Amino acid sequence: QVLLVESGGGLVQPGGSLRLSCADSGTMFSFGTMAWYRQAPGKQRELVASITSGGTTNDADSVKGRFAISRDNAKNTVYLQMNSLKPEDTAVYYCNACRLGQCAYWGQGTQVTVSS
Repeated sequence: QVLLVESGGGLVQPGGSLRLSCADSGTMFSFGTMAWYRQAPGKQRELVASITSGGTTNDADSVKGRFAISRDNAKNTVYLQMNSLKPEDTAVYYCNACRLGQCAYWGQGTQVTVSS
């Protein structure tokens, strides 16, 4: 059973940095595209960044130049380096993974709060 576990969230001041990690502690299946989503209170979940198994990345316009997604295929782990954080980045961040064309695997979410 796939079990995605996120870590690295927390409280940070504006302009600060955080690094999120998401690892599969279940089956260790090989994943295809992996991604980070976020959901702020009262808003829909939105895609933050994605990365294919080959390393091609796609970032939302709102995070371009500030966030960077990466992965370690050997560890089935995806990362999100977040720099120059803004209060509007406050949200619960979710890891998502795809396998055999189904992007059905989600982590439990980790809270990121950007506030002074």
